[in-house]
Amino acid sequence: MSKSLFRKKSIVSILQDNQDGLTDAHGGGELNKVLRVRDLTALGIAAVIGAGIFSTIGEASYHGGPGVSLLFIITAVTCGFSALCYAEFASRVPVSGSAYTYSYVTFGELAAWVIGWALILEYAIGNIAVAISWSGYFNNLLAGVGKAVGLNLSFPDWLTSNYDSASPALYAAAPHIAGIPIILNLPAFIIVVLVTYLAYVGIRESKKSANFMVGLKILVIIFVIVVGAFYVNVDNWSPFMPNGFSGVLKGVSAVFFAYIGFDAISTTAEECSNPQRDLPRGMIYSLIICTVLYVLIAFVLTGMVSYSQLKVEDPLAFVFNAVNLPKVSFLISVSAVIATTSVLLVFQIGQPRIWMSMSRDGLLPKKFSIIHPRFKTPSFATIITGFLVGIPALFLNLTIVTDLTSIGTLFAFILVCGGVLLLPPQEKHPHTKRFRLPYINGQFIVPVIVILFAYLFRNELPHRFSFAGGWDEWKHNIPFFFFVVAALTFTVLSFLKKLSLIPVLGLLSCFYLMTEIGFRNWVVFFIWLLIGLTIYFCYGYKRSKLAQA
Repeated sequence: MSKSLFRKKSIVSILQDNQDGLTDAHGGGELNKVLRVRDLTALGIAAVIGAGIFSTIGEASYHGGPGVSLLFIITAVTCGFSALCYAEFASRVPVSGSAYTYSYVTFGELAAWVIGWALILEYAIGNIAVAISWSGYFNNLLAGVGKAVGLNLSFPDWLTSNYDSASPALYAAAPHIAGIPIILNLPAFIIVVLVTYLAYVGIRESKKSANFMVGLKILVIIFVIVVGAFYVNVDNWSPFMPNGFSGVLKGVSAVFFAYIGFDAISTTAEECSNPQRDLPRGMIYSLIICTVLYVLIAFVLTGMVSYSQLKVEDPLAFVFNAVNLPKVSFLISVSAVIATTSVLLVFQIGQPRIWMSMSRDGLLPKKFSIIHPRFKTPSFATIITGFLVGIPALFLNLTIVTDLTSIGTLFAFILVCGGVLLLPPQEKHPHTKRFRLPYINGQFIVPVIVILFAYLFRNELPHRFSFAGGWDEWKHNIPFFFFVVAALTFTVLSFLKKLSLIPVLGLLSCFYLMTEIGFRNWVVFFIWLLIGLTIYFCYGYKRSKLAQA
């Protein structure tokens, strides 16, 4: 049984099937190969610059002060390690499926199912969060337009809220059916339907839309940075870390949520004209561009007003209203609507291709891998994704879904980084141009970094392992305990086996960021994984193509 649980797909067979057209779905033809470096970079930027820069950055700045800029850099470096590992996989296994397919090659079927199930959580929950954020900015935009023309254009409050966030007054004001108040987020549902339709009708149309929205929002963000720089008060940057480094780390979920999505590029591998060359470039270019913009925005935000005022849902619009620039605030609202729409589009493109890859392997029903004969998209999987995102977006709130998205993404990154360590070496061919992850011997560097980490946190480590605060406090340190075990394990392995430095640093840094996410989210995440394992053993285990073989 253990062998069948960890049965692996070989890279050679995957590439041969892809070349022979066997990875293409059931009866619909192949996907359109229309994406180039520029398009992939635009998709990456579209996924990364969205709800994070327009909403969750405020919460992170409130806790970390100007020091949140350091957190963006730390998170970018962490994502950079993961991006390099993704790039290595994308150039070696240029097919749809992202971390799911990569895990199938290195860890085996059970791990592939687990990561595929985690990716479903990442993409679905992430898009729910983005849809909710889009709804808030869209309603603010309608209110601003209505005020300008003397009309009330915004949705009523009971159509833009949820049961968890609604006040008693809203419960009373909302219409009732059979005594139950009707409170839902209608704009969030509408935008999911529209974006799902766009993802359904084709990658070519989605590419054009994403490129346009990315170009527009980058221009607006640069404009915001330039204008905001004239209103920066350097006194607001002192103290730089008002709540210490622990305060900066409180924004991990919010900041990391801003970066999720660059891995969505890897799900479009089969729609790239030259995936082995273009996919790695698209990932790395988009990550660099987004990091620079995020750091600049963080400095502008915390310089225009005190960090203590930034615990708001729309921090960019807030700071320009604070300096009496309502027209710029209106422009930001327009840009936020466009930016979050582009994020929705990329995620709605990514998730169906995860379903499709799992279906091709027999782990999900065949309908999920049907390719539309005209639009050349995974049609059924795209529709299911629309339902999976649109209906919860009607009722959930933003805080719950942000943390769950971050933990699912970090888990995927850990497996990708670990998977690179298991990839067989490949000989260099002078006529084959593809990305190769540079090998840096971690034999001595990893132990030095771990010792340095322990020294820097020497005052906090005893507290982390103390039972003085009782179970309620110690349970939040359980993930950190497992991180310490992993760090010591990879320190020893690096020294004995001369492991590659970049994957090890990517794995450990992602694991550390996971320890900063609340214990409740770990519980929900493991419940989600248990549900997934139940489905696997009841359906996918026996129907897997490898099991049939």
